Amino acid sequence: MSRYVLLISVIILYSTSHAMGSSDDNEIELDKHHNYKDMTQILKAVNKKCPDITRLYSIGKSVQGRALLVLVISDKPDVHEKGEPEFKYVGNMHGNEVVGRELLLNLVQYMCNEYKKGNDTIKYLVNNVRIHVLVSMNPDGYEQAYNTLEPETKAVFEWIMEIPFVISANLHGGDLVANYPYDNTCNGKTREYHECPDDKTFRYIALSYSQNNPAMASSTGCDRSDHFHYGTTNGAEWYSVRGGMQDFNYLASNCMEITLELSCQKFPPPQNLPYYWRMNKNSLLTYIEQVTCGVKGFVNDSSTGAGIPYSRIEVRDIDHYIITAADGDYWRILAPGTYDIRVTSQGYDDSPYKQVTVPDCTAGSAIRLDFLLNQQSKKEIKDELGTMRAILRSLENED
Repeated sequence: MSRYVLLISVIILYSTSHAMGSSDDNEIELDKHHNYKDMTQILKAVNKKCPDITRLYSIGKSVQGRALLVLVISDKPDVHEKGEPEFKYVGNMHGNEVVGRELLLNLVQYMCNEYKKGNDTIKYLVNNVRIHVLVSMNPDGYEQAYNTLEPETKAVFEWIMEIPFVISANLHGGDLVANYPYDNTCNGKTREYHECPDDKTFRYIALSYSQNNPAMASSTGCDRSDHFHYGTTNGAEWYSVRGGMQDFNYLASNCMEITLELSCQKFPPPQNLPYYWRMNKNSLLTYIEQVTCGVKGFVNDSSTGAGIPYSRIEVRDIDHYIITAADGDYWRILAPGTYDIRVTSQGYDDSPYKQVTVPDCTAGSAIRLDFLLNQQSKKEIKDELGTMRAILRSLENED
């Protein structure tokens, strides 16, 4: 299937006002491709202009020794705040897919500028979310037009496991769609819908991006065989990929990641870049807002009041759990609906299920749901260990 056909439609200038708060983009150089040196200078300039809400750090180095730079945007960018969700954008995973890279450079400059101007939406996101932006996961590929990703991929995997990210998007080019898990078919077919346990929620957050992007909202794909629905697709239904980044995020961590294909043309001419910014500005901000929705709260010890890390947050009829962060805080992204949620944790009695109704997502609409767990007695722990040993002996006898 030809995923990477060139954009043949005429670029239509889209000039409606910004629904997230009116502003011009005169301070941002939109119609230019930025190499690694340019990118680094822009990130340092944003950090210098907005030092109170940004932090620039590296998660590792590329094959050729280029730093994999991440810019954090938050009111306390240096630390994870108890109860505040972590969000990430990752761009330029493939060296020659550059629209996402340029959009993220625009985004960090825009958020810095708008925060200083007092834009209420930007102030809310900065004060309530810790946003990490990896503009280029593959700086060597951009500079040299090849993709040797082993050190970069390892660095990103370690980054994902270190920080309790909740929602993420990986920005690509070559088509026009918001793609959600699973990416891999379960029967070896080249394309077939493979529903993950959180399929309903993934479809919901994918639509939050596509429906705020005028070009993507009605996209059926750049190839006639794509047949996308409202600018979204299940990854495996599009075509099967083993070991995709969004599947890794979902299966190995708490993070729900989608893949954004942002342009039919992977490396468009620089004069077309302002168009892509206009198409994606609202979507980029609306998607960050999704991390403030669903259900959030704390799991604490009923005797000491201390947070309980590594507790399992379980939703009835959804065969996928998340775990609490170091302070016992959690964020469970869920599509609108009614759910039964409980907590289990080693050494504690399971909590009863609590019912909660999740509303449509608006900024800050997450429902607060806290849990107090009772420590098990020594006898209960001993009995539980005895049961586990009996099960192990039974399994050994079967072998």
